[in-house]
Amino acid sequence: MVISSQKGKRKITKKKKETEIQQIVNYYFYTKGLSLEEIKNNAKKRKIIYSRFTRPAKQLLDLAGSVQKAQKAIDRVAKWAQSRNLDYAIETVFKKWLEIDRLKPKEVVKKPFYAGSPMIWSQTKKKWFVIDEDGEWHEFVGEEKDIKWKIIK
Repeated sequence: MVISSQKGKRKITKKKKETEIQQIVNYYFYTKGLSLEEIKNNAKKRKIIYSRFTRPAKQLLDLAGSVQKAQKAIDRVAKWAQSRNLDYAIETVFKKWLEIDRLKPKEVVKKPFYAGSPMIWSQTKKKWFVIDEDGEWHEFVGEEKDIKWKIIK
């Protein structure tokens, strides 16, 4: 309970607790990288139409059975979509509901490089080779610490 006064007048207000639907909608925005303050500011500026998300949140709550299960489902879909550079909405959780246990983020593939040139491991010779611009293979004579691993998309 919060008590505030203005020029002798006392005003008593109760802090509202988030409803289950608000918790789901806010969690969806948290997975998008927005804080509660940013959500409120964007809603005031009409960048986010908050009411557009309440119906899907209610449907997700009915489908999942609890707020925690709904948040877990949103989190799993968010990680899956973000790893593939896809956009997602609360409705995406419905579409992926039957396969939600099998959704996994895309694995990050790292490739070896030496001095900016790609490398290949030869299983038969048990050696690393560096590929130059012309496509020729040269045996790698450096040390393992000289190899740089880069994420390739």
